[in-house]
Amino acid sequence: MQFYFDSDVPIYLQVAEQIEDGILSGAFCEEEQIPSTTEISVAYKINPATVLKGVNLLADEGILYKKRGIGMFVSQGAQTHIRKKRHEAFYVTYVVKLLEEAEKLNIDKNEIVDMILRGGRYD
Repeated sequence: MQFYFDSDVPIYLQVAEQIEDGILSGAFCEEEQIPSTTEISVAYKINPATVLKGVNLLADEGILYKKRGIGMFVSQGAQTHIRKKRHEAFYVTYVVKLLEEAEKLNIDKNEIVDMILRGGRYD
């Protein structure tokens, strides 16, 4: 996990995103326990309440669930849920804005595709 304390993104959101990244990468598998709030706060020198806020955000979304007295665990289907959520966020954040700017500049769809393909990863 890596946190950017000088970022505009609140730390609790970074905590949630880092846990999500761990789930997507397979570092935290479904039905597996994640590190405790205390472990994360001590390891990264973050206020435990801030870590808890990020963990609770994921619990509210159904990505994590609590086993009373044991800790937080990754929910079944969490990886799929995260991918779907991030896919939609990607569309809204990048694709919609790209299309809006392309329209202002009179760039047609074929030209956009050519620009994307020029990036090299989609040959």
